[in-house]
Amino acid sequence: MNFIDHIRIQCRSGKGGPGSRHLRREKYMPKGGPDGGDGGRGGHIVLRGNGQLWTLLHLRYTKHVIAEDGESGSSNQSSGRAGVDKVIEVPLGTVVKDDETGEVLCEITRDGEEQVLFQGGRGGLGNQHFKSSTFQTPRFAQPGEPGVERWVAMELKVLADVGLVGFPNAGKSTLLSVITAAKPKIADYAFTTLTPNLGIVPYRDHRSFVMADIPGIIEGAHEGKGLGLRFLRHIERNSVLLFMIPADSNDIRHDYQVLLNELKEYSSELLDKDRVLAITKCDMLDEVMMKQLRKDLPKGVQTVLISSVARIGLDELKDLLWKKLHGTFPADHVE
Repeated sequence: MNFIDHIRIQCRSGKGGPGSRHLRREKYMPKGGPDGGDGGRGGHIVLRGNGQLWTLLHLRYTKHVIAEDGESGSSNQSSGRAGVDKVIEVPLGTVVKDDETGEVLCEITRDGEEQVLFQGGRGGLGNQHFKSSTFQTPRFAQPGEPGVERWVAMELKVLADVGLVGFPNAGKSTLLSVITAAKPKIADYAFTTLTPNLGIVPYRDHRSFVMADIPGIIEGAHEGKGLGLRFLRHIERNSVLLFMIPADSNDIRHDYQVLLNELKEYSSELLDKDRVLAITKCDMLDEVMMKQLRKDLPKGVQTVLISSVARIGLDELKDLLWKKLHGTFPADHVE
């Protein structure tokens, strides 16, 4: 699979170089005293955000990331060279956790953002730092500090403006394929989508926003059923959640509550996000059936009736999503 959103890597920052114990000895200065330089610091393990990446696939076969050790100090108070940092490029939305404790170490959300994951060890001080009026020839120096060695888990949480939430086969991939240039797999069976798909939705006057098709949720997903926990985390980074329920559902209100409950059980913070409800496959309904359907819609959420195949209600849907994202319609919008 080309979409990899979870990997484990062993990281080791560089050791600091030891300080020098050198004593100055020259032809006309037989007892020149200590002149040992400091050791160089070890290389850091650095994370860098790369907006051109959308998966952790490039790190799939990388099990060990090791930064360079610092060099030793030398004579004439010369410091050793610092170890070269090891930079790991990751897609935006990557969260790094300690593999043993689960503690969040850092997260990358901006292109070009750099964070030091593990610092290299400090270089040791040379013997020049330990001389004094009563101790003029110290013959020792500090060793360098060891680096940090830990296993980390990297998780990718897809960054998108709008996330599609619904049961399998609710029409999420079809909508994405119609209003964006994305080409997700579409078929008439459940769990056609096994990985998140991203698409850019063109809007009025060359504006756009990003939409993510998340694999379908089933009842009990927060307990790991279906694709469950594997993809629920991708919804965390979406600004607006677009719930999608097909018009041929037996009970739209019940289905909507099931979806809400799954999000709540996974993380109650998801309920604080703006929500829009789209009733899909409305090309199957006539005017009488649509009028009856509107009476059975859930309360407290803005709803739009759409058909991706017949392209019904798509402009209205994009207008509503834009308003949710930016708080207002663009200046050229006409009600």
